Amino acid sequence: MPGRHRNRSKGPLRTVITVVVAVILVAAGSFGAYQYLQTSSCSGEANLSVAAAPEIVPALRAAAARLAAQKADVDGACVAIEVKAADPADVASAVAARYGASLTGVGQPNGTMEIPDVWVPDSSTWLARISTASTTFAESKAAAQSASIARSPVVLAMPEPVAASLGWPTKKLTWPALLQSMTASTKLHVGIVDPSRDSAGLAGLLALGAAASTAPDAATASTAALRALAAGRSALRDDVLARFPRSTDAAAVASALGAAPLSEQSVITYNSAQPPVRLAAVYLEPAPLPLNYPFALLPGADVTQSAVANRLSGALLDPAFRDDLAVAGLRAADGTTGATFAAPKGAPSGDPATATSPAPTASTPAALATLDRALSTWAAVTLPARMLAVIDVSGSMLERVPTAGNATREQVTLEAARRGLGLFDEAWAVGLWIFSTELDGAKDHKQLVPIGPLATQRNELLSKLAAIQPKPQGDTGLYDTILAAYQAVQKDWDPGRVNSVVLLTDGDNDDDNGIEKDVLLSKLKETADPQKPIQVIIIGIGDVNPAPLEQITKQTGGGVFVTKDPAKIGDIFLKAIALRSTS
Repeated sequence: MPGRHRNRSKGPLRTVITVVVAVILVAAGSFGAYQYLQTSSCSGEANLSVAAAPEIVPALRAAAARLAAQKADVDGACVAIEVKAADPADVASAVAARYGASLTGVGQPNGTMEIPDVWVPDSSTWLARISTASTTFAESKAAAQSASIARSPVVLAMPEPVAASLGWPTKKLTWPALLQSMTASTKLHVGIVDPSRDSAGLAGLLALGAAASTAPDAATASTAALRALAAGRSALRDDVLARFPRSTDAAAVASALGAAPLSEQSVITYNSAQPPVRLAAVYLEPAPLPLNYPFALLPGADVTQSAVANRLSGALLDPAFRDDLAVAGLRAADGTTGATFAAPKGAPSGDPATATSPAPTASTPAALATLDRALSTWAAVTLPARMLAVIDVSGSMLERVPTAGNATREQVTLEAARRGLGLFDEAWAVGLWIFSTELDGAKDHKQLVPIGPLATQRNELLSKLAAIQPKPQGDTGLYDTILAAYQAVQKDWDPGRVNSVVLLTDGDNDDDNGIEKDVLLSKLKETADPQKPIQVIIIGIGDVNPAPLEQITKQTGGGVFVTKDPAKIGDIFLKAIALRSTS
């Protein structure tokens, strides 16, 4: 029958087609398998350790996982990347310690911190601070070669009702206006995460410092701002966040924290938990330093680790990484955002760090000096102390300083001491001596004010400072004075404070009737009590030989700071005070 004939004629054709298709599929499968084998033939591991700020860790882990899934290799070895969350301050402490340096306010590293191959802190200011503290690290070029991989502008976080009362989100607010509110009103409670350990806090401190420098009375404005911030400081970011209002009640909002410099990412994350009172991210002008998440290959990485780091940094250019950043509330390095990024209300279009003014950097010498000065001043304000200030009044202090308007060395020194005293709060205990030779009978030193609380004797200290005059024919009875000052501070040693002697001098010991250096070192060794540490900080002005002074401070603890230009003693004084420790 015709139908049966047609069916029979199709059978061989169908068989041929089936075979051909099967061959094509097998071939295609074989080619696919060949391609897969070609791209996944790595064996062994090429390892890389990465330590990163906690908020960017999920995005970095996702990028590392994509490389692993692709069987990415380095010279045939499979790329194996471990990304760990680490507080930037902890890593910075460990890296600085490797180079024999320490960072103001950070302290010594804990014993469990391992230095990674690649470090992604939240800000390049960490790399800048280590470079400033260690010439060896600076010469490694790690800071200069690190590229930003993400960004989060630093904003002023405020409860929305408080921000609205200031005109947010339509009104543009400025740092000078904030400074005015902080110092002229008691209604705005401002907090800050310790700037020596928190990058957003440091950016806020720098921005306020810049605003204070343009005020009519810059010194007074700066002191007032620092004291206001110090009163509201917290050691941890979570502590600051916990102080924002938890109730919409007007009284609760008024009594809670009203503002704090934080990252945009911190505000986004806080609001994602649906708190009773949301935080506004206020983008103040001029824009402060943003968090820029540098990708830094640290010195000591070998060729393989460098190659793996290059593979990882290349993977971070994938659009998928931008989307992963958005999930964490972070922007890409250029300020653009991933698909799910939800910008806070009132955020400028584009990158908030550059939308209103060029974003500052922390890499220029001037910026590094400003950074160092800001941290030194902060430490001087916030670290409680019991200090004996000892000021040289020998005849050489009458020498003129051309770079300081031809004022005498004594006048420049006293002005630095006066300004420093203005920064110290009422909790400080301060005493004042002067020294030369035979100032008080046979003694080379003379007490002007005993060590006591500034709350009761600030005016007396200022009055005595103003009246100090050099002894024209006086020599420098340095060693006798150091021993006497050390013993005086030791006598009423206070366990709740940093106990220190801060001595300012422009000369070496030249007292023919005094003790020799070896005798001084011996007596200090006999007198020192490890359970009652006293730091001796010596500030040398002009052509002072630091070597014998460093022998003294190695015995006691402390440090020697010498400035060839007496006009710079103010900065040196703050830096010296800032490097005190509680141990």
